[in-house]
Amino acid sequence: QVQLVESGGGLVQPGGSLRLSCAASGFTFRRYAMSWYRQAPGKERELVGRITSTGGVTNYADSVKGRFTISRDNAKNTVYLQMNSLKPEDTAMYYCNADRPLNLYWGQGTQVTVSS
Repeated sequence: QVQLVESGGGLVQPGGSLRLSCAASGFTFRRYAMSWYRQAPGKERELVGRITSTGGVTNYADSVKGRFTISRDNAKNTVYLQMNSLKPEDTAMYYCNADRPLNLYWGQGTQVTVSS
């Protein structure tokens, strides 16, 4: 059974940093590109960024480019989201997700709140 467990969220001041983790199980992690999404209250879920199966290529939303970095450790079945220079508008629930056909599976997410 596919499971995605996000962790690492919390309350941080503007300009601060957080590192999110997503532990995956139930599928061959190294074969799938992974993405991070976020959803703020009252807004639609949006793509933050994506990393290919080998980790060789990453893509980011314009809103986080230069501040966020996605990485992965295929030996640990884990994908990471390093978030620097955080802004209040980064406040959201953050989720990881695998490429199709596993994109129907979602974890519980981890809350990130950026506030002074």
